[in-house]
Amino acid sequence: MPRIMLRTGGYHMRKAFSFVLISVFLAVALLGTVSCTTSKGNVQEVTYNLGTEPATIDPALSQGIPEANIILQTFDGLTRIDNKNMPQPAIAASWKISADLKTYTFTLRDASWTNGTPVTAYDFEYAWKRALSPELAAIYAYQLYYVRGGQAFNTSIKVGSKYYVQAVDAKGNPLTKKEGGKDVPVADMAKEIDPSKDVGVKALDAKTLQVDLESPTVYFLNLTAFPTLMPVCKAVVSTNDKWAADVTNYVTDGPFTLTQWSHNDKMTFVNNPTYWDKAAVKLTKITYLMVTDESTALSMFQSGQMDVGSTVPIAELPKLVASGDAQILPYLGTYYYQINVTKKPFDDVRVREALNLAIDRAAITTSVTKGGQIPALAFVPGGIADAAAGSDFRTVGGTFYKDNDIATAQKLLADAGYPGGKGFPAFTLLFNTSNAHQSIAEAIQQMWNKNLGITCTLKVEEWGVYLDDRNNLNYQVARAGWIGDYMDPNTFLDMWVTDGGNNGTGYANKTYDALIAKAKATTDPAARMATLHDAEKILMTDFPIIPIYFYTNPVLITKHVKNFYQSTLGFVDWKTTYME
Repeated sequence: MPRIMLRTGGYHMRKAFSFVLISVFLAVALLGTVSCTTSKGNVQEVTYNLGTEPATIDPALSQGIPEANIILQTFDGLTRIDNKNMPQPAIAASWKISADLKTYTFTLRDASWTNGTPVTAYDFEYAWKRALSPELAAIYAYQLYYVRGGQAFNTSIKVGSKYYVQAVDAKGNPLTKKEGGKDVPVADMAKEIDPSKDVGVKALDAKTLQVDLESPTVYFLNLTAFPTLMPVCKAVVSTNDKWAADVTNYVTDGPFTLTQWSHNDKMTFVNNPTYWDKAAVKLTKITYLMVTDESTALSMFQSGQMDVGSTVPIAELPKLVASGDAQILPYLGTYYYQINVTKKPFDDVRVREALNLAIDRAAITTSVTKGGQIPALAFVPGGIADAAAGSDFRTVGGTFYKDNDIATAQKLLADAGYPGGKGFPAFTLLFNTSNAHQSIAEAIQQMWNKNLGITCTLKVEEWGVYLDDRNNLNYQVARAGWIGDYMDPNTFLDMWVTDGGNNGTGYANKTYDALIAKAKATTDPAARMATLHDAEKILMTDFPIIPIYFYTNPVLITKHVKNFYQSTLGFVDWKTTYME
């Protein structure tokens, strides 16, 4: 996610959900703890700072870590990820995989929605096809492209109540027409797509779900625990487009139930009495706050108003780690800036590379972020296995440029027609509300001015507006973060394909697209990883993005927290946490 967007988002979200994502720096779902007053009575309640108002709590529309860390408490998918990042049975009690590794048959256990009705395979089929439907326009729909016919359905054109393939000319180029001053795709009325037949997810009966994949996917069971693939209650969602905007309609199947949502203030969750595994749930109440200012959040944490600090002020981090009030956890993610390559002068790769090389990443990680982050000289972070036993994708792939290579950056900018920055237009750097993002942006703003002679202004927006502007290419350069959606380099690389849901840069390269497609269809591990390395090399030659550092995850925690788990993907799972 995120991802994420996510997912940070990447959340991903990748994640991206990655759940893009898109993520908030140091503002992810963090460790729960109780204050001294509540712990004495062994009260199983926790107050946690989400750090921002979520953009949505609809699983299909989630794209960031903040959203994912709500959805993962309120929903169960076919599987749920354990504390070793492995998928375990959840709503699916068991499954069988065909010899060619392309067909999965899931057998569902007895489970209920919070309205008392049973969770069925029909709910899963409906939810996945809803997420893929072109009219929903879900950013993370591509997480279902692994399903046979998923991409074709998601990219189809709806005419009336039916879906059609986009028409092409004699050379195979997609056809469009002008409507309201915009180019809109033209449907090929001879090529209908029937999602009931042409998409490879089907409920064979109420307890049996069959999924046919385009090709073997080694991490598919991990994806079945991702927010985009969560089920939704068909009876509720199919009759109410606003179902996720009101807690009275928010019918879910996870360990906790959302009972209150005061926008931009707080959310309240209680344990779900209808949950199939309710005996494993110890917390009786979780309160999510939405405090965006790191210093305010820390003060609330220290005064006992907040049990969890989801943001850590940069200046206070070393002291908090030394005192034992904070820990720095591993985090599979990359903090980066993305560039709108459709706008001049950023359509020139020399300009983009100059911006990349004129940044002193070591200075940022040692003097600004101070959380053990590693300067990113590539996009995919370390921590993901390569094909050979014991090898790491990042170590095998190496680095693609030098940090703080000012001389090369200045030459590239001059070659692009802006010697010493002369004639380079002023531009805007966009980021979401966070003191940490502001400090990083100010440092890079000064580096670009000093090293290249160019000027940028800073623009800050709250999370939802910022996501909209990024998704709609309403920016020039923007801060972003991507947390892996699963433990594979593909979660960092497939987001940059042409028109990818989490691409958000306008970047398109047919050779890159072909390599990503090839990797998805390749079953030999060595050949597959070699293809992904080739793809990353293209990405780090075209520079639609500027990697800055590889994340770590500073968190606040007290001795009262037991059995807490936050994965290296940024996902918090409160299911088995308890307080003492």
